[in-house]
Amino acid sequence: MALAGFIALAPDALSPFGGTPTNDEQVRTYFGQLDAKKNLSNFVKAFDYLKSRPDCTGKTGCVGFCWGGAMVNQLAINVPSLNAAVAYYGRQPGAADLPRIKSSLTLHYGGLDERVSAGIPAYEEALKKAGIDYQLFVYEGAQYAFNNDTAPTRYNEAVAKLAWERTIGLFEKKLK
Repeated sequence: MALAGFIALAPDALSPFGGTPTNDEQVRTYFGQLDAKKNLSNFVKAFDYLKSRPDCTGKTGCVGFCWGGAMVNQLAINVPSLNAAVAYYGRQPGAADLPRIKSSLTLHYGGLDERVSAGIPAYEEALKKAGIDYQLFVYEGAQYAFNNDTAPTRYNEAVAKLAWERTIGLFEKKLK
C-alpha cells in the first residue's frame, strides 16, 4: 500500500506472543489462542491512530489476506468510519451484522477454494439485502491464497495482479 502512495499500517496480531514466529505451526497455535474481542479492539484502535496523524486525509481503508481477510470483514462491521475494505479469501461474517457496514467492499476468492467459497452465496445475498456497496470476484482456476507468492503451489501471478489492480482501484476511488 505504501508503494501505491497510501499511508500503511500493518498491526501484528500476534504481538501479545512476542510477534509472529517463523514456524507456521506456532503461528496457527497463537492465532487459536488470541482473545478475539481484545484483538478486534486493538485493530479498531489502529484507525484512531491513523486518523490522528497529520498526513492522514481522514479517509481509511483496510486490506487483509486469509485470516486477515476475515478480520477485514469484521473491521467493515465495527469501524463505521471505514471508507474501503478489501478481503482476500476471508471467511464471511454473519448476515445479521452486515447492515452495520458503511464502507465499500471488494472481495476476492479463489474458484477452487471450496471451503471458504462455500459461504459466498449466502454472503452475497445478505450484502444485497443490506444495500452494501460491494464488488465480489471469484477467480476461476485460482486456489485459496492465490496471492501468496511464497507458496508456488497456490500462487497465481495473473490472478494476483488483477486482484491487486482492483484493490488499488478501490482505494484510489475511495481514499484519495
